Amino acid sequence: MRVVLGCLLGAVLLASAPGAAAQAWGEIAGRVTEATTGDGVAGATVLITGTSYGRNAGADGRYAFRIPEGTYPVQVSFVGYATVRDTVVVRRGETTAFDAVLAQTDQALGEVAVEAGAERGVGVSRIDPRTVRDLPTPVTDAIRSVKVELGVTSSNELSNAYSVRGGSYDENQIFIDGFEVYRPLRISQGEQEGLGLINGDLASRLTLFAGGFPVRYGGKLASVLDATYAPPGGPVTGTAYSSTLDAGAAVQGAVGGGVGVAVAARSARPQRFFAGQELDGAYDPDYRDVQGVAQARLSDAHALRLLGLYARHRFRLAPQQRETTFGIFPNLVRTVAVDFEGVEEDGYGIGFGGALLASRLSDAVAAEHRLSVFSTDEFETYDISSRTSIFRRQQAPDRPQDDLDRIIEGQATQADVADNEISQTVYTAQGRYLARLGRHGLEAGWQARALRFGDDISERTTLTGRGRDGGTVTATSREIVGGESLASWQGALWVEDALALGRLTVTPGLRADYFGYNDELTLSPRLGLVYASGPQTTLSASAGVYHQAPTYRELRGDPAPADTALRPLNGDITSPRAVQAVVGLEHFFTSRRVALRAEAYAKRFSDLISYDTENVRVVYSAENDSEGYAVGADVQLRGELVPGLESWVNYGFLVTRERFYAPDLDGLSAAEAERAAARFEARGGGDWVRRPTDRRHNLSLFVQDYVPGDDTWTLHIRTLLGSGVPVTAPARDEDRSSGIAVEFDGASIFTDGRRNAVSLPAYFRFDLGATKELRLGTAPTGAPLLLRATVEVLNVFDQKNTVAYSWVEQVEEGRRQFTAVPTRLTPRTLNVRFRVAF
Repeated sequence: MRVVLGCLLGAVLLASAPGAAAQAWGEIAGRVTEATTGDGVAGATVLITGTSYGRNAGADGRYAFRIPEGTYPVQVSFVGYATVRDTVVVRRGETTAFDAVLAQTDQALGEVAVEAGAERGVGVSRIDPRTVRDLPTPVTDAIRSVKVELGVTSSNELSNAYSVRGGSYDENQIFIDGFEVYRPLRISQGEQEGLGLINGDLASRLTLFAGGFPVRYGGKLASVLDATYAPPGGPVTGTAYSSTLDAGAAVQGAVGGGVGVAVAARSARPQRFFAGQELDGAYDPDYRDVQGVAQARLSDAHALRLLGLYARHRFRLAPQQRETTFGIFPNLVRTVAVDFEGVEEDGYGIGFGGALLASRLSDAVAAEHRLSVFSTDEFETYDISSRTSIFRRQQAPDRPQDDLDRIIEGQATQADVADNEISQTVYTAQGRYLARLGRHGLEAGWQARALRFGDDISERTTLTGRGRDGGTVTATSREIVGGESLASWQGALWVEDALALGRLTVTPGLRADYFGYNDELTLSPRLGLVYASGPQTTLSASAGVYHQAPTYRELRGDPAPADTALRPLNGDITSPRAVQAVVGLEHFFTSRRVALRAEAYAKRFSDLISYDTENVRVVYSAENDSEGYAVGADVQLRGELVPGLESWVNYGFLVTRERFYAPDLDGLSAAEAERAAARFEARGGGDWVRRPTDRRHNLSLFVQDYVPGDDTWTLHIRTLLGSGVPVTAPARDEDRSSGIAVEFDGASIFTDGRRNAVSLPAYFRFDLGATKELRLGTAPTGAPLLLRATVEVLNVFDQKNTVAYSWVEQVEEGRRQFTAVPTRLTPRTLNVRFRVAF
């Protein structure tokens, strides 16, 4: 720890060394008022675009903040009002007056797309893209910034996957400019996942819907993350950054003829970050992507926007050795040592292209039409052999307390071979129509989607140990070879109305979805309510029905250990259904400049497709085998400890349970019926059991502050703390009540033990960053040329978090034994980052 703090202090001294130009300061002050009444708009945000300078208006709409001299683009915004943009000139020692008048808006046609007014309602979190830049994270990733938002939990800093209010990783939808994008299908470890597809340097707005989201987004059971990329145009501006783990750049501007273009590229090679784990080996991650936005004004009524994305992610690992010591000191300590030979290579390529035509049909009517194609190709190959040794650690007499003898308890050899590929292509066409008729804000839309999947799998796992007669025994615990394909289509229609009744806004909506593969039609009614009881207090609620059409992986499921071929796709499966209700309160304390937000929710699930989470891979049962519920509450305090820098703390309480349907034993043989009944008993026997995402308590914190006396220095702290989620341990061989049979001359057949009866340890992470901002001069556009130098200490307290258990299998005298070995995440890491904005 002393070394890390010394490095941090050294970087601080370096950044503040002589030669850094001293900044001369001025002030911006004014009042934000409402256009129709002239009243001050309490809580309105006044922000210098692309910087951390700004603050919220007070109770009377007045504001003031200091800033270095220069020419700046400024924007003023508040929920339900059109954003005001302008340019201000700040001079040394002077106060520049800047007043803004905000007009209410429900829907407006922007430069390219029909943009809904600022989303209001329960479960909605608006994320400032600057937060992506300031969060101390291993790589600059917009999706990772979601992990500190209300209702979100995460237990893996290597992954950009997250859970929202008890939902799985696959129950979240992600949109860029209204186009849906998808996570890879076969990723199993966080190291393999790479960068999320949203580029924060292009985004102007990120909105998270943690419940009660509008009907246009479909029916995922957990959340929606919607990113809006800024319309490119005007003078050429850009940013570039580099760190010891990643790098990137973005540039945008007008190219003439009413056409604007933005291009951004990223690259991450975080070998050093991954290599700090307990698994020693040659890590070679290589994540790259490039994205572009182009827009053109075709006429006064029509605009065209094009979006393109290509990502190439590769992960190669030659594991060498892993040694994990765990247990209770001094007498219940074990060490598992594994020696490896071989190589693992995984990767995927993503191509995406979308076109959006936005049209203003009249002053009150607008439309947008989208066409897109999303394609992924993934591969997973490995040929690895390992020798596992389990040692009992015993305290040695007459030696130091930490000197423990290693007494071997068993050894086994395992060989894993795989050559898997999977591809998906999704074609989507969509229309959306908006109209303002009196107090009604009407929306209607349609969507047609074609889906294609191809899946080839070939993998085998064998174990070698000592048999009953003392000889060598080899058991095949998993072997599967096969292929599968799917081609189908989906269609949807929806209608929604935002009816303004004074301070109350009522938003009823209805969505109809059809899935051709299982010939299923679903109807999803929804209702949202927002009541502004005063300028600082808002009450909101939503209720609705959500149907999540089964994905390819839910249709296919994962093969059981005894299977030797892919099971046929389940054509009888239906969409899991959720009835959800959420209520919320938001109050802004103008005197303390702090907002309190509290929400409570309840979800009732039916026809669930049960799943287990193995690290970051979700493994499905491929059948509607259970029902469930989730109830909980989230509380957030959010405000500015210092002007212009927002901080917040979240606490969430969650209980989520599932109950399995009794199996249909008709037509099964006696042995099959016995195994099915035993499996049902292990899964609760009809009683409620914990779902894989059942995290009772979750705390997240993000704090920003200036160094006293020098507001060119900014400190950032991010903390995540959550209680342990449940996992399922394998059943023991001798547990015949679980229907286990072991045969070493063929496939080894075994079942899980009691479902989710074991919990992972609590997850705790504390990340710290310090940033020095220097003005290097003035860019050709007149904007200040700024350098931000950041030092980050990731996992400051070197917490050894566990993301999963690896169940080490041993064959001893013909019996299989399992030992739970924790799979631990990254240790403390120092990262240095530089960013230039022009």
